[in-house]
Amino acid sequence: MVVTGSRGEYGYLRRILRLIESRSDLEHDLVVTNMHLLPEFGASVNLFAEDDVRIGHELYMALDGSTTTSMSKSLGVFLLSMTDAIHNGRPDMILLAGDRGEQLMAAIAGAHMNVPVAHIQAGERSGNIDGMTRHAIARFAHMHFAANQDAMERLIRSGEQEFRIHVVGAPQLDEFLTGEFAPADDVVARFRLDARRPTILLLQHSVTEQAETAAEQMAVSLRALAGLRLQTVLIYPNNDAGSALVRSAVDAFRGPWLRIERNVARALYGGLMRLASVIVGNSSSGLLEAPSFELPAVNVGRRQDGRIRGRNVIDVPHDEQRIAEAVRRALEPAFRTSLRGMVNPYGDGHASELIVEILASAKIDETLLFKQLRY
Repeated sequence: MVVTGSRGEYGYLRRILRLIESRSDLEHDLVVTNMHLLPEFGASVNLFAEDDVRIGHELYMALDGSTTTSMSKSLGVFLLSMTDAIHNGRPDMILLAGDRGEQLMAAIAGAHMNVPVAHIQAGERSGNIDGMTRHAIARFAHMHFAANQDAMERLIRSGEQEFRIHVVGAPQLDEFLTGEFAPADDVVARFRLDARRPTILLLQHSVTEQAETAAEQMAVSLRALAGLRLQTVLIYPNNDAGSALVRSAVDAFRGPWLRIERNVARALYGGLMRLASVIVGNSSSGLLEAPSFELPAVNVGRRQDGRIRGRNVIDVPHDEQRIAEAVRRALEPAFRTSLRGMVNPYGDGHASELIVEILASAKIDETLLFKQLRY
């Protein structure tokens, strides 16, 4: 049973689902929830039909409001629904990815219902509620897929048994590293870009602990980029607490320099990253996927604090002048040249195959199910 509630998670899982479907010894029961089912966030549930991926369960969970209260209550709704999905679907294992609340609810339900939980991108650090969620999932997970040695060592220090941990890389890189992204001409046409000019890709989410300042944080970034007068493609944030404030700030900056997208298909997103001159905001894409494109990333604020980063990342606070200066630095030919041949600390493009092989060979017994923390 595979759980996904956001477009980011689908990037983790897309190739894995395809590999599972190509095998006779595995099958998936896909649970689609949260942002995928919301029209205001682009109804990314449609991507599964376009990719010919079968959905087993559509579970609505998101309460309106875009507040910490509605966010927390939405997770309670999903825990109830996920419990029913597990009861009715009777999966052998539950596969989760990332650090969002619905993944934690699925881990809690699976562990309490004696179904082993496998977790992709386990052990990493980040600077907001997502980081806390990721490590809470680890306590309920029976198998950890870590992207790198740093994440593996953190899992061991947190008390996880070493036999449960597999260093495989980050699966969201796999399709991009094999060239599965839209060609430049399609990207230029889709976003109405001038290929002769620099392009900024902007993805900025609200930070749950700073939800009340999300509008001003977004406005600071938009003012910095508006002053540069460069064509910019903005993709809507996740539906975390404060996201409505982010969207309201975006609406105030609409203009010919800014292309606003609710959701972008995975292949098109990869093509956009390949074409872009710099990615700006606080998305994990700047740290995880951007290095594979040798793409400079201006990382704004604390959302990715503590996360391993490559030399493509320039960290700045929510400050208009600092953001503008960082973008100018990223656009300098010397900076882009300095990224040539850089190694992505999150893997080499073979994570999905490794994950699927490990799942297929997993022995589900008391050794796997009965966890003992080492501290």
